[in-house]
Amino acid sequence: MKPRSIDDREAALVLLLQRYYAGELTDGRLLRSLRRDVLGLSQTRYSELVGISRRTLSDLEGDKGNVTLEVKSRVFRPLGLEVSLLPRKRSLLAQALEPIDE
Repeated sequence: MKPRSIDDREAALVLLLQRYYAGELTDGRLLRSLRRDVLGLSQTRYSELVGISRRTLSDLEGDKGNVTLEVKSRVFRPLGLEVSLLPRKRSLLAQALEPIDE
């Protein structure tokens, strides 16, 4: 895979996050796309980087199992993301992401 520039990686990240917030991607699919398409890393390499087993990473990407918040935070942190509370109802999410009028 050809190395991507920082701008290309950020643009890909934003596009994937938009799809995630629109409900088109699950947590696992988002993680898989970010790992492969943005960072260009294998599961083995990324699991070593974040300090979890390859099997745990595979389960996360497949939306399987019950993962702790600490593990989830650990896998998303190198991507510049943090695990936080978001409304499950998409219309509330859209409202929450709107700029605040001052």
